[in-house]
Amino acid sequence: MENELVEQIKEDWRRAPLQPEEKAMLSFAAKLALTPAQIRQADVDELKNAGWSDRAISDIVQVVAYFSYINRVADGLGVDLEPEMPPHPNHR
Repeated sequence: MENELVEQIKEDWRRAPLQPEEKAMLSFAAKLALTPAQIRQADVDELKNAGWSDRAISDIVQVVAYFSYINRVADGLGVDLEPEMPPHPNHR
């Protein structure tokens, strides 16, 4: 079941059988990664209302920011991805 869930999340996390708080976190993370200038206090409040602590929200932001940074470094330097990590279809 775990591998099936992972595949469902990879395919479309919005339709995967996740808990509401997990979907709230993933929605926030996607928005932060793709449209960071559109993040508002209301987005943070949604995470808090879903049960996420200030510390957890900080961790979420830091993980998203780190991966955004690393991806930009790799793109900027022309680093090829490892074969087991194909690019997302919306990128490159």
